[in-house]
Amino acid sequence: MPEEPEFTVTPYEVKGKIDYERLRELFGTQSIGPELLERLERAAGGPLPPSLRRGIYYSHRDLGWVLDEFGKHHPFFLYSGRGPSGPLHTSHLVPFELCQWFQERFHVPMYIQITDDEKFWFRPKLTREETARWGMENLLDILAVGFDPKNTRVMFDTRSIRAMYPLAVEVAKKIPYSTAKAVFGFPPSTNIGLVFYTALQTVPCFYPSWESGRSVPCLIPCGIDQDPHFRVTRDIAEGLGYSKPALLHSQMLPGLLGERVMSTMGDTKDNALFLNDPPKDVEKKIRNAFTGGRSTVEEQRRLGAVPEVCSVWALWRSKFAPTDAEFDGITRDCRSGALLCGECKARLIPKVHAFYSEHAARREKAKEYAESLIVVDAKRSPTAPSAG
Repeated sequence: MPEEPEFTVTPYEVKGKIDYERLRELFGTQSIGPELLERLERAAGGPLPPSLRRGIYYSHRDLGWVLDEFGKHHPFFLYSGRGPSGPLHTSHLVPFELCQWFQERFHVPMYIQITDDEKFWFRPKLTREETARWGMENLLDILAVGFDPKNTRVMFDTRSIRAMYPLAVEVAKKIPYSTAKAVFGFPPSTNIGLVFYTALQTVPCFYPSWESGRSVPCLIPCGIDQDPHFRVTRDIAEGLGYSKPALLHSQMLPGLLGERVMSTMGDTKDNALFLNDPPKDVEKKIRNAFTGGRSTVEEQRRLGAVPEVCSVWALWRSKFAPTDAEFDGITRDCRSGALLCGECKARLIPKVHAFYSEHAARREKAKEYAESLIVVDAKRSPTAPSAG
């Protein structure tokens, strides 16, 4: 019998030290190799973003097919989402930053789902009012990434349900309870809202196809922990007459304390850089962050540090070193002992402050149009057939 992995990765729980290659094998996804990256760069007509160049996005399902279709003048659309339970942190922006790059380079629509219903069902202490409020707060931070308002639509589950429900009904009919139970491990005590939720999460994957009456390819950048939801979606796609959504999977950014991924769950105040943290808290968190350094300066100068286990290096890797020359230099100097952890943190802090300042300005601008992007009624082609 195969050995059980020493980690758990599901849409509802991430724990243990994740072996990402082993996880990719368990999920049955494909690795993103140099040839596929080169092909994507050619199609984009410009350099790839850091998250792709540096292997944060490392796994996929059918990305090559999406590029094939795009080459045949069959444009795709983008979809990613957020379950609102508190403020966003920098790790939450990883899929949206990649979506924004795709939208800018390929001029394709973006669909954002705010799953305030799911978080209400999943988190016993959250009220409906709280998930709705956090949903709007999170949406402003997502839009501040830089999406084109003219080519972006938002599905805010409880507010968009009139538009979503006709398709959700058809999706739900294709998903047996046994599938939801097997994929997500739901115990008998699970409320039926969570059981139904996979049907709602599937809706944006097919929505442009359902609206227009023609199959439109969908590309979903997301954390690999979300893959189980979309395995269900892919299993039922052809039975509904739609193409299977393609996925790009990212690794999860480590927490600042070096023990687990950045998260809004549990006691995580000091483990993540939240986007509503004041500057003093941001600086304090970075200065106290876990590193891959040695116990003494002399030892680190002699042996060097280990960047791969360092939460500060992970921040540089994600976006705070936008050029490869800067990132490679930081990595080299860290590994050689030329750059000490305190110096590295001091260099990072102004970069993070600048990002927060720019993000806040874009977020304020997003308040002017966020409401107008929320889908309320379906604008369906009169000739579009039923998905069922």
